[in-house]
Amino acid sequence: MSIIQSISVTEDVTLVSLQDSPADIGLISDIFTEISKNNIDVDMISQTPPHSHTPNLSFTVSDEDVGKMLEITAKLRDIYPDMKLTLRSGNCKISVFGEEMRGTPGVAVKVFYALSRANVEVSMITTSEVDISLLVDKHFVEPAIESLEREFNK
Repeated sequence: MSIIQSISVTEDVTLVSLQDSPADIGLISDIFTEISKNNIDVDMISQTPPHSHTPNLSFTVSDEDVGKMLEITAKLRDIYPDMKLTLRSGNCKISVFGEEMRGTPGVAVKVFYALSRANVEVSMITTSEVDISLLVDKHFVEPAIESLEREFNK
């Protein structure tokens, strides 16, 4: 059995980043509650460790939900004026999946090597035991997929 079972692409993804947000799980809960109330599906979520008590939080939503996200981020700017909010559309999520990845060292390095060989810039990475998800600008998708398929003999 191959370590990688599938490589898939989700198109039309927007990256939402909250920089210098308070290190407050209540705030994060409030943000995602508001997003949920607006029927927005959140996909990738990543938070950096706090630097001077202010972590950065990033997550992805569908490009279809950018209008709703702009309304939500406007409200956040009013409440937390020091927080920097950015939205960047035109991304794609590449997911590398394989049940055999669990407990197999070196899979991530092969993924990263394949992308570096193709000069792909990665905006965000999230992982689980069986999945590596990478957010890239849409113009990097084709070279990324070709290089990953070569690396994993797909």
